[in-house]
Amino acid sequence: MLLPRRKVFMFLGALAACCSLAGKSLPARAVESKIAVIVSRRDKGTLAISPSMLRDIYLKKTFLDQQGHAYIPVNLPPDNTLRRAFSRSVIEMSESRLQDYWNRQYFQGVSPPYVLGSQAAVVEFVAKTPGAIGYVEPCFLTPDVYTVLQLTLDWTPPATSVAQCRLAPNAQH
Repeated sequence: MLLPRRKVFMFLGALAACCSLAGKSLPARAVESKIAVIVSRRDKGTLAISPSMLRDIYLKKTFLDQQGHAYIPVNLPPDNTLRRAFSRSVIEMSESRLQDYWNRQYFQGVSPPYVLGSQAAVVEFVAKTPGAIGYVEPCFLTPDVYTVLQLTLDWTPPATSVAQCRLAPNAQH
């Protein structure tokens, strides 16, 4: 009986070692994930946004809505994976190309969108600022914001984003 038990333990040990090595060596894969493009609940009736219009708002080619109110686009930090996916999919530029674009625009008096440190900060700013528009994962939505557009992006949320999303006000537990 001792020999089969030893073989079982050796097999389980080898299996655990393989699993831990496989977990470390395999890169994270991008998944399709929905994001919400949001405005303040007060602004919900004034906006109908398409992906191309959203691109123009974020590139500051479109400044005003149909009522003459200014758009205030907000971004996540440049190193944020959601921002990178948003820039690649919606703005259709890499971060380096986008940086070059904003360097040129700056000399024409056009500033890039505000940058906020987290998705929770984006929701709070958009909720309190008329004309503000941002993008977040749906789990960060609150009753103070309204989703004007849902997009599906290919991106890999980092572990910190997944953990924050679990703690977010709208998280599905």
